[in-house]
Amino acid sequence: MARLLAIDYGRKRTGIAVTDTLQIIANGLTTVPSHTIINFLKDYISKEPVELIIVGLPRQMNYEESESMQYIKPFVKKLRKEIPDIPVEYFDERFTSRMAQQTMIDGGLKKKQRQNKALVDEISATIILQGYMEGRRMNLS
Repeated sequence: MARLLAIDYGRKRTGIAVTDTLQIIANGLTTVPSHTIINFLKDYISKEPVELIIVGLPRQMNYEESESMQYIKPFVKKLRKEIPDIPVEYFDERFTSRMAQQTMIDGGLKKKQRQNKALVDEISATIILQGYMEGRRMNLS
């Protein structure tokens, strides 16, 4: 079985999370500068099998797309063009940054460590991936 890969895309940094090959556990992989994400993904996919890429879909409370979609849509279009063999899906990412901050607090990280935005992005990608996996499991039951 291949991995699932989730992306929390931002204008400066992009958090990345992946599952194990059995698609049971979501783990943060890394955070990369957004302008390098396509090359990073091509390199990663050449070494690891990936079945699906999940991209965080930023929405407002009323379910409308947030302003950041103006950056995410072109990225996803380029991603689909550059890596055509792997499907790309969106997954609602509302509250992931807030949940990431709470996860860091619950994990006992000090305030200085919680200010590490790259870590927040990586944890956000992990939360997106975990949410996607839970939603898929619920639909299968």
